[in-house]
Amino acid sequence: MHYAPGREACPLPFSPFKACTVPRPIGWISTISKDGVANLAPYSQWQNLTFDPPMVMFAANQYSDGRRKHTVINAEETGWFVWNMCTFALKDAMNITAMEWPDGTDEFARAGVTKAACIDAPGPRVAESPAHFECRYLSTHRLRGNSGHGWVDVVYGEVVRIHVKDEVVTPEGKLDYRRIQPLARMGYYDYTAVSETFEMRIPGATGAAADGLEGKA
Repeated sequence: MHYAPGREACPLPFSPFKACTVPRPIGWISTISKDGVANLAPYSQWQNLTFDPPMVMFAANQYSDGRRKHTVINAEETGWFVWNMCTFALKDAMNITAMEWPDGTDEFARAGVTKAACIDAPGPRVAESPAHFECRYLSTHRLRGNSGHGWVDVVYGEVVRIHVKDEVVTPEGKLDYRRIQPLARMGYYDYTAVSETFEMRIPGATGAAADGLEGKA
């Protein structure tokens, strides 16, 4: 099976595009508007880019009528956004924030999660989340779509502060994934939660290179 997206009909009843790029970390992004309204929304196109300095990105498709997402507008206008780690325990709250809420809606309140103050960013973070990145907004790369909904804003930020709750750190100083159960997006309406991990080391990697791969501070 093969086909050319946008030029040929998909031979399957469901597109395999998103279903092949899995699992995708969830960018559960909190921002605050210039009017002081807290916003919280999940994005499955989220990733870290580099580590020195640590930089991240998320991609937000606009609405079919041409409106851009509140998250993007808030980040551009305030210069900040916050990533909140989503877990299996927070899946229902995250799903509520995926709904399209009208302007002026406090999505923390709608989702029933608690606001915790940031140190650098002006907006709140999700208190129930085990880890957060406070991100200084860098730029937006706007890409053309074939439809109104296809247009996308790719937002870049620099991580200027990292929060991790002490109770999810192992005695060795690593994140306890089995306890956290990070949530990730699959294809269709499917999600997965990380509960099993295994270690693999690159043969021959030693010294600073090995330390960097492991993330030693």
